[in-house]
Parts: sequence; structure tokens; C-alpha cells
Amino acid sequence: MSVTFCTLASGSGGNSALLRADGLGLLIDVGLDERLIGSRLAAIGAGWKDVTAVLLTHAHSDHWNDFALAQLRRLNVPLYCHPLHELTLNRYGGEFEPLRKAGLVRHYEHLTPIALTPTVTALPVRVPHDSDPTFGFRVGGESWAVGYAADLGTVPDELFAAFAGVSLVALEFNHDEAMQRASGRPQFLIRRVMGTRGHLSNTQAAEAVRKLAGLSPALRHVVQLHLSLDCNTPALAAASVAKLIEELERPVRVTTAGQHSPSAVLTVAE
Repeated sequence: MSVTFCTLASGSGGNSALLRADGLGLLIDVGLDERLIGSRLAAIGAGWKDVTAVLLTHAHSDHWNDFALAQLRRLNVPLYCHPLHELTLNRYGGEFEPLRKAGLVRHYEHLTPIALTPTVTALPVRVPHDSDPTFGFRVGGESWAVGYAADLGTVPDELFAAFAGVSLVALEFNHDEAMQRASGRPQFLIRRVMGTRGHLSNTQAAEAVRKLAGLSPALRHVVQLHLSLDCNTPALAAASVAKLIEELERPVRVTTAGQHSPSAVLTVAE
């Protein structure tokens, strides 16, 4: 079976992505209700029956959904989260405690590998964001690896080190800096988004991809995540990495994830 990656939804309205490999059907975040996740899975030829585990990046409400947690319990699917995420999940979600009582909540820690299957591991890497703690993940097997980081204000050295050698990187391209400054939003919100614990701009993310490309000769896919509806466009996000991709002189496909439909299903490894 090939290794594939696809975003089901990406943005402030809800986030979820599917990685399939060696019998693993891994959802990274479940920020939509169970019916909407089901319809997005169906659109790519999959279904809830294919989901075997969930990784939670952080506890902001666009990354988990109470109805989705109930679905995990019904289907006996484990949720991997950091112990501190439980404070928010218990406070705002009625379905987390039944999931925990069913023995389906598993904990992870910074830079401690998670054995998802006998052949696939996930490495959580803490990143700066104003939902603390927030994590990116390197997920990989013997001959492949994917890096995923959807919400972060800056890219820490530990994330570069963890993502070295990946063949696909999914990274936040949240906003265009000029659009953000001219948005008319309250200044406190602009400062929050553009701060070191906010969200990556197109420029920041493109520079991160440039560095990662040097660390990852096998890089073949860049997936742009979490675009702001008001302060970015797919064209601006794609343009921010276009010159870099040309300079690499190797085939690298750029995919800009959207909020309302799944991305293309990308082949990571055969």
C-alpha cells in the first residue's frame, strides 16, 4: 500500500488531515463534526472505517469537535493528546470524558516518539502558539516521513531538526503581512496574529520551506495550511514559494489546502 496524505479541511473554520500508511489511517486533528469529516473522507474514496488513530495538535476549537470525539468512542479509535490538552477538552467538551473512560485517550510528550503501528511512529515537537501547548509532528516509517505544523508563530530549531529528510511538509501559510496590517482588524488582534506565538506569514513560511528544502533532498511536496480567509489568498500563498521551487531544480509540487473541500490525495511513498 502506498503512503498518502490529504487535507480534509484547513483554516479557522476547522482543521483535519488524513495520512494513510501500512494499515494506518491517521487523522491529524478533528476540527469538523463527524458527518462533515465523513463526507470529506468519502470525497477522497475513504470513510470513517479507515480511521485508526487521531493526533491532536492543540486545544483551540478549530482543531477538535465534540461530535467527532463521540464518533471516536463509537468506533473505538484512540485519541493522542498532551496531558495539558485535557483541561480544555474537559471544560468545553462533553464527549471527552466518556472517551477517556473508554480507555481511548493516549498521552504524548515533547520529542517522545509515539508508536502508532509496528512500522509507523510520530514525533511530537512543541511549537510556539498562543494555545499552550501546541505541537507539530513528524510522522514516518522506514523509508518515508511527513512533517505537519498547522499553527505556530515562529519555526523553532527543534522543528527544523525533526523535519529534516521529509518528503512532504505541510506548513502554515496563514497571512500576507500587507493584507494583515491593512485589514482594519483591532490592533491587539493584528499584534497577536503577527507575534511570535501567533501565526506564520507567507514570507516566514516560505523562508522555512527554503531551509527545509536544504535539509531534505527527498522533499517532493509542500502543502500550504491554514490560510486566513480575510488576510491571504491562495494565489499570494502560492506565489510566495514559486521562485524558491524553481530554484530547487527538482520536482516539488505545491498544494494549497482549502477550508471547504479536500485537497488532492498526494502520494508520499510507494
